[in-house]
Amino acid sequence: MQTPAIDQVTAAEFAPETTYLNTSSCGILPRRTVQAVKALAEDNAAGRPAGAGSFEAVDAARSGFARLAGVGPDRVAVGGSVAAHVGIVAASLPSGAEVLAPEGEFSSVVSPFAVRGDLKMRYVPLDELADAVRPGTAIVAFSSVQSADGRIADLDAVRASAAAHGARTLLDASQSAGWLPLDAGAWDYTVTGGFKFLLCPRGTSFLTVTEEAQPALPSLYAGWVAAEDRWNSTYGPVGQLAVDARRFDAAVAFFAYHGAEQSLGLLHEIGADALYARATGLAARFREGLASIGHEAVPGGSAVVAVPGLGDREPELAAAGVMISARAGNLRASFHLYNTEADVDRALDVLSG
Repeated sequence: MQTPAIDQVTAAEFAPETTYLNTSSCGILPRRTVQAVKALAEDNAAGRPAGAGSFEAVDAARSGFARLAGVGPDRVAVGGSVAAHVGIVAASLPSGAEVLAPEGEFSSVVSPFAVRGDLKMRYVPLDELADAVRPGTAIVAFSSVQSADGRIADLDAVRASAAAHGARTLLDASQSAGWLPLDAGAWDYTVTGGFKFLLCPRGTSFLTVTEEAQPALPSLYAGWVAAEDRWNSTYGPVGQLAVDARRFDAAVAFFAYHGAEQSLGLLHEIGADALYARATGLAARFREGLASIGHEAVPGGSAVVAVPGLGDREPELAAAGVMISARAGNLRASFHLYNTEADVDRALDVLSG
């Protein structure tokens, strides 16, 4: 029997020394990504010109994310954190604007709005989010997959309700991009941290902006890297910012983006369908196994599985070599391309002991 392509790639790229079920916290770097970062470090240490880092790698990562998100590279800005991207969107709102978000939403999604102090923050249960949009709502800010418990939002319903009420949308895809297909063009803004399911080094993040929403955003990071002509904009005020979403770029860490180029290329090689099938199939096996030993997980089809009230088992699992998270009282496991049925069964064995 021929080995599936996803297994061939993962065997060549990954060799974890633990049962690693913690991609929701931080993904494992592929070998090719590690090699790219090492190569840049070695060039830098040797004083070679390439050691300064390359915007070609940054723009290749931008294109790699754009391909995964279903938009053109001209709609993608790069940076170093989700909070920084959300901060641009938060800065665009007028005083008194209403921001609607789910209860318990990840801090980086809501804090840039909340700290302004002059916006109306309204929080509702995730399953009521679509119905809670009203004529006075300026923006709906939420994650496609909740960090604390892995629940998938009703994306179609929220998008339709926001459109019906004239509200903009900001979708955080940090817990989903890389296993759940992303249509970034369906949202006014998306923000995505690259170090989870995208398998990029920390310090990579992506903002997508529709053409219609772009004029509303301020260029908070109006340095030379955001200029239309980077190398002729290094002294004095920037004469012309980039005409596309690159105008919202923040200065980036080249080491992270040299690696990101490779990681995003790997995900493209495997393909969205295979990534989705692998991650959700293993998650379903884990949910079934949990039920068989008396533990009920949060229901659904997410690649992120949470078991309420079981978070205190995390140290025991870690001691047994099973890397997993405790979040908001939940035991949280997350599955990706490098996981196997043996990983699922090992975690269940420890939990049943």
